[in-house]
Amino acid sequence: MKDHFSFHHRLGILLPDLPVDWDQFSKETQAEILFQWEQIRGSIPDRISELENEINHKQAQLSDEGDFPHSCRLNSEIAELASIINDLWLWYRANQTLSERIHQ
Repeated sequence: MKDHFSFHHRLGILLPDLPVDWDQFSKETQAEILFQWEQIRGSIPDRISELENEINHKQAQLSDEGDFPHSCRLNSEIAELASIINDLWLWYRANQTLSERIHQ
């Protein structure tokens, strides 16, 4: 089943990686893929929480930082983490319809 997902390093989760059109999979394989995706999708809020904790830590560092170049790096890191969170929410919401197929 892991053949249908690949690890996305930036997001820190497995994402669908389907080599053929969805309709070419058997109903059984579709159900297995959807079940696996539902488990992955369910972990996305936890991943977002981890990233929010990182942002909070970096913001605390930033409030005490006097070195301008280091402040700029921290700001950049915070922006990247926020971008990752945004992308994770997009995956979580956009693929909700896939998850709903499990229950049909």
